[in-house]
Amino acid sequence: MNVKIQSIKFDADKKLIDFVNNKLSKLQRFYDAIIGAEVFLKFENSQEEENKTVEVKLLIPGNDLFVARTAKKFEEALDECLEVLKRQVKKHKEKQRSI
Repeated sequence: MNVKIQSIKFDADKKLIDFVNNKLSKLQRFYDAIIGAEVFLKFENSQEEENKTVEVKLLIPGNDLFVARTAKKFEEALDECLEVLKRQVKKHKEKQRSI
């Protein structure tokens, strides 16, 4: 799976990039036709603690899946995104089987 990671207004360290790649590669277990993913990591301009946003666009045949979450840490936001993406991928896979 081809993963493109863009960190907006900051430079993501290797540890965070490896974490994102590792987590996204696990989605292949649920649906093997995933083409790739685009991940956007950004800081929100707010005074709140939860100011780190992760947006994931999952490229699959047919439709692309998209989810965005905000949390205190990028890792937490990515975990939340992956839970939603797992459900979306499973739902998409079931639709493909029923056609």
